[in-house]
Amino acid sequence: MSRGQLHTLEFPVQQDAGVIRVEGYTKAYRTTLAVDDLTFHVEPGQVLGLLGRNGAGKTTTLRALAGIIPPTRGTLSVGGFNLKEHEIQAKARLAYIPDDPRLFEPLTVWEHLEFTAMAYQVDDLAGRGAALLRQFELEPKRDALIQELSRGMRQKVAICCAYLHDPLAILFDEPLTGLDPRGIRTLKESITERARSGAAVIVSSHLLSLVEDLCTHLLVLNLGKTRFFGPTEQARRIHRSHQGSDASLEEVFFQLTEGGSPAPEGGEFRRPDLSSPANPEPGSPADAAGDRP
Repeated sequence: MSRGQLHTLEFPVQQDAGVIRVEGYTKAYRTTLAVDDLTFHVEPGQVLGLLGRNGAGKTTTLRALAGIIPPTRGTLSVGGFNLKEHEIQAKARLAYIPDDPRLFEPLTVWEHLEFTAMAYQVDDLAGRGAALLRQFELEPKRDALIQELSRGMRQKVAICCAYLHDPLAILFDEPLTGLDPRGIRTLKESITERARSGAAVIVSSHLLSLVEDLCTHLLVLNLGKTRFFGPTEQARRIHRSHQGSDASLEEVFFQLTEGGSPAPEGGEFRRPDLSSPANPEPGSPADAAGDRP
């Protein structure tokens, strides 16, 4: 069974449409703009680092791509399927791992995989499930209840469930939460492997070292607006052209979010408008539904 092809769901991937495409995505809560006219795409084999300060619109964007919240305007598609018009087909091809996965306390680790396999009609649960448990060192916890597991082990269970149906698009929101050093290495290796096999991956994280290690492309948001989208090396080149020296990703990030941002064609840096309505007030609906620290 090829990546993204479910056993009985005959929804061919529209290859010419790319894997993840967002066009003109806007999310408003009453008079507050959480995300403003966002456009980007992630192709097979690419790992996109989604960066921004708290409240920039990162989690809001991921939740919209996962079909959890509807856009106010714009289109979002996965595998060529518009989430609004073909929700089931799009969701069948993606996996979303939030920063705090909600698992079923009374179920065991293996029962979570069984539930996921039924939902996505996965063939060969025994083989795939066993391989994932082995990869993430969960074999000894196969029959343990979720309520008995540490935070890091719960995160690993969520990742195993996400990988089980070989999704075309994988969305991570702060994926390293709770993981020990061995778990971090395993996750990073798995993301690289999935991308090499043709998946499109988005990683949202405040850990710039993770993004620097993994990501081929960057999308930097500030106050709901795009400050940069393109290859990671292009961001460095733009910084060099303006500062005259090489820079770490941290320096590039602060230049984009605090010092300014490049024009869409890679021209002059623009200083962000800190009075933008995209900055949600504490306790507002946008603040509650947007990015968590």
